[in-house]
Amino acid sequence: MRKGAETRENIIRKTAELLNVQGYHGLSISDIMRETGLQKGSIYNHFQNKDEVVLEALDYAVDIVNTRFQEAIAGHTRAYDQLIAAIRVYEHVVEAPPFIGGCPVMNIAAESDDTHEALTERAQKGLTAFVAFVSNILEHGMETGEFKPDIDKRRVANFIVTSIEGGVMISKLFHSNTPIQENNKLLIDFIMQNICK
Repeated sequence: MRKGAETRENIIRKTAELLNVQGYHGLSISDIMRETGLQKGSIYNHFQNKDEVVLEALDYAVDIVNTRFQEAIAGHTRAYDQLIAAIRVYEHVVEAPPFIGGCPVMNIAAESDDTHEALTERAQKGLTAFVAFVSNILEHGMETGEFKPDIDKRRVANFIVTSIEGGVMISKLFHSNTPIQENNKLLIDFIMQNICK
C-alpha cells in the first residue's frame, strides 16, 4: 500500500473510533489531528471536509461490524446455529464490542436523527443491511426445513434486530452485559417457540 493510501486509511480508522465514542457533534478536526498525529492540511489533503471523513469512517466501522457478523456465522451450516451466533455477537458489548463504542449504526442513528441527512441515510443503509442479513438466515432456515415455512421473515428479522439493538443500548447505558444477555435468552426462547419447527 502506498504511503498516501496508508495515511488515508489511518485517518478513516482513527476517525471511526472517535466517531463511535464521541459522536458526530463531539468530534472535531482537532480530535482527528491529535489521534492521527497529522496536521489539518494533511487531513484535508485526503478529504474535502469533516463530513467526508466522517461518512467514510462510518462506512468503515459498519464494514468491521458486518465482518464480525459474517465471521460469527461462518463456521455454522444450520440456520438455527447461524441465527444464535449472530444474536450473540454483541453479548459482551461492554468489554468486547465488535467495534469500539458499540454499534456504529445505533450510535449515529440516535445522534443524527433529523440533524444530519447524510449520516441518517448511512445509518438507515446499515440497519437495512443488518435486517437483510438476519432475513437471509431466516430464509435459509425456511428452505432447509429448520424454520416454519409460514413465518414473515421481514417482520421477524426486524424484531430480532430491534431486540439486539435495544439490548446493546441498555447494556451500554448501564455499563453491564446483563441486559443484552438476558435479552438474548428471551430472544432465543422466542425463536425456539415461534420460528423453529
